[in-house]
Amino acid sequence: MKYLKNVTTLKLNRNNCIGCGLCLKVCPHEVFVIRDKKAIIVSKDNCMECGACAKNCAFNALSVRSGVGCAAGIMYAAFLGKDPGKDDCC
Repeated sequence: MKYLKNVTTLKLNRNNCIGCGLCLKVCPHEVFVIRDKKAIIVSKDNCMECGACAKNCAFNALSVRSGVGCAAGIMYAAFLGKDPGKDDCC
């Protein structure tokens, strides 16, 4: 599922990446793959900015401002008892 184009705050520092693949395991939207023993972002527009990748990267190779994207919209909608497909999420 693609969200809004070119708006995600997700960033990858390949110099810090050791290619452990944990970002692939925790990402719910298959944003990453491993190539040449390092992670790369293949589907940046699929990122919902949940922050799981950055929180699980022990090498500070990933950063994202979680709580500003669709993940936040889905959570707020759930708390308010609304349909996240309407107005609360891109």
